[in-house]
Amino acid sequence: MEHKDRMQQYWKRNVRILLILLGIWFVVSFGCGILLVDELNQFRLGGFKLGFWFAQQGAIYFFVLIIFAYVWLMNRLDREFDVDEE
Repeated sequence: MEHKDRMQQYWKRNVRILLILLGIWFVVSFGCGILLVDELNQFRLGGFKLGFWFAQQGAIYFFVLIIFAYVWLMNRLDREFDVDEE
Protein backbone atom coordinates (compact mmCIF):
# COMPACT_ATOMS: atom_id res chain seq x y z
CA MET A 1 0.00 0.00 0.00
CA GLU A 2 2.96 2.31 0.56
CA HIS A 3 3.79 2.41 -3.16
CA LYS A 4 0.24 3.49 -4.00
CA ASP A 5 0.35 6.27 -1.40
CA ARG A 6 3.71 7.41 -2.72
CA MET A 7 2.38 7.56 -6.29
CA GLN A 8 -0.67 9.52 -5.14
CA GLN A 9 1.67 11.97 -3.44
CA TYR A 10 3.72 12.19 -6.66
CA TRP A 11 0.61 12.87 -8.72
CA LYS A 12 -0.63 15.57 -6.33
CA ARG A 13 2.72 17.36 -6.50
CA ASN A 14 2.73 17.01 -10.30
CA VAL A 15 -0.73 18.59 -10.56
CA ARG A 16 0.24 21.37 -8.13
CA ILE A 17 3.28 22.25 -10.26
CA LEU A 18 1.15 22.21 -13.39
CA LEU A 19 -1.55 24.45 -11.89
CA ILE A 20 0.98 26.96 -10.59
CA LEU A 21 2.73 27.22 -13.95
CA LEU A 22 -0.57 27.50 -15.84
CA GLY A 23 -1.65 30.20 -13.40
CA ILE A 24 1.53 32.15 -14.12
CA TRP A 25 0.95 31.77 -17.85
CA PHE A 26 -2.65 32.97 -17.47
CA VAL A 27 -1.58 36.05 -15.52
CA VAL A 28 1.11 36.90 -18.06
CA SER A 29 -0.91 36.24 -21.21
CA PHE A 30 -4.41 37.33 -20.19
CA GLY A 31 -3.56 39.71 -17.38
CA CYS A 32 -0.63 41.55 -18.93
CA GLY A 33 -1.70 41.14 -22.55
CA ILE A 34 -5.38 42.09 -22.16
CA LEU A 35 -6.49 43.32 -18.72
CA LEU A 36 -3.50 45.50 -17.80
CA VAL A 37 -2.59 46.60 -21.31
CA ASP A 38 -3.47 50.27 -20.76
CA GLU A 39 -1.39 50.52 -17.59
CA LEU A 40 1.55 48.68 -19.19
CA ASN A 41 1.40 50.82 -22.34
CA GLN A 42 2.80 53.70 -20.29
CA PHE A 43 6.18 51.95 -20.50
CA ARG A 44 8.21 50.98 -23.54
CA LEU A 45 10.35 47.92 -24.29
CA GLY A 46 12.51 48.00 -27.40
CA GLY A 47 10.53 50.93 -28.79
CA PHE A 48 7.16 49.20 -28.36
CA LYS A 49 4.51 49.82 -25.76
CA LEU A 50 4.87 47.20 -23.01
CA GLY A 51 1.22 46.08 -23.17
CA PHE A 52 1.50 45.51 -26.91
CA TRP A 53 4.78 43.65 -26.41
CA PHE A 54 3.18 41.29 -23.84
CA ALA A 55 0.23 40.64 -26.13
CA GLN A 56 2.38 39.96 -29.20
CA GLN A 57 5.68 38.54 -27.93
CA GLY A 58 5.92 38.41 -24.15
CA ALA A 59 3.30 35.72 -23.59
CA ILE A 60 5.08 33.45 -26.07
CA TYR A 61 8.47 33.98 -24.41
CA PHE A 62 6.98 33.30 -20.99
CA PHE A 63 5.32 30.14 -22.31
CA VAL A 64 8.68 28.84 -23.55
CA LEU A 65 10.28 29.67 -20.18
CA ILE A 66 7.43 27.87 -18.41
CA ILE A 67 8.08 24.77 -20.54
CA PHE A 68 11.73 24.75 -19.43
CA ALA A 69 10.69 25.33 -15.82
CA TYR A 70 8.21 22.44 -16.02
CA VAL A 71 10.86 20.08 -17.41
CA TRP A 72 13.34 21.08 -14.70
CA LEU A 73 10.77 20.77 -11.89
CA MET A 74 9.45 17.43 -13.14
CA ASN A 75 12.94 15.96 -13.51
CA ARG A 76 13.63 16.98 -9.93
CA LEU A 77 10.31 15.51 -8.76
CA ASP A 78 10.95 12.28 -10.70
CA ARG A 79 14.33 11.86 -8.99
CA GLU A 80 12.79 12.56 -5.60
CA PHE A 81 10.17 9.83 -6.08
CA ASP A 82 12.60 7.51 -7.90
CA VAL A 83 10.59 7.36 -11.12
CA ASP A 84 13.20 9.02 -13.31
CA GLU A 85 14.41 7.45 -16.54
CA GLU A 86 18.02 7.03 -15.44
